[in-house]
Amino acid sequence: MMSYLIELASLMAIFTFAIVSPGADLAMVLRQSLVHGRRAAVITSFGIGASLMFHVTYTILGLGLIISQSIYLFNIVKWCGVAYLIYIGIKALRAGQTEIAVEEAAESGEARRQQSALKAFGLGFAANALNPKAVFFFLSIFSTVVSAHTPMTVKFGYGFVMASALILWFVGVSLFMTTPRMRAAFTRASKWIDRASGMVFIALGLKLATEKAA
Repeated sequence: MMSYLIELASLMAIFTFAIVSPGADLAMVLRQSLVHGRRAAVITSFGIGASLMFHVTYTILGLGLIISQSIYLFNIVKWCGVAYLIYIGIKALRAGQTEIAVEEAAESGEARRQQSALKAFGLGFAANALNPKAVFFFLSIFSTVVSAHTPMTVKFGYGFVMASALILWFVGVSLFMTTPRMRAAFTRASKWIDRASGMVFIALGLKLATEKAA
């Protein structure tokens, strides 16, 4: 049990850097709040969380199959993951202050209007599910942190916790970060968030480079 808690804590420590970094999901939730209101933004947040479970599911099933079937395939996946982690780490270290580009409803002349729950959920799900970066990200961190011997049910439990954390973060964004003052404060901190996450991702890439199939 203790080893599983350590794995989960490690996953969440890494995942925290990923979810707070400014990106397309954050911009979408902010825009949903401004244009369609907090209700739509909260539902969109659940769509993003559900999409994360989609990524986690194929990562767990696919990674287990690869490891069990071929050391050669495992090494290909591993080195792709190493390259990706180091790449995004260097990119994050070189990034400057991030401006969160979101159209203000008043500035764009778009009146706030009610959006169906299905559409709001679908927007969040599609935006995250169609992001190709998520493929390598989840494959990389699961390869690095989670043991091949960890039961699949436990791995899905990790995914559920990660998805819940993602939903809570974006619900918080929907409720508290839609004001210009809060967005400005987050923008000022974005450079330091990127630098910290960059060092974490590079360290993960180097660690993954030393991993071997069980």
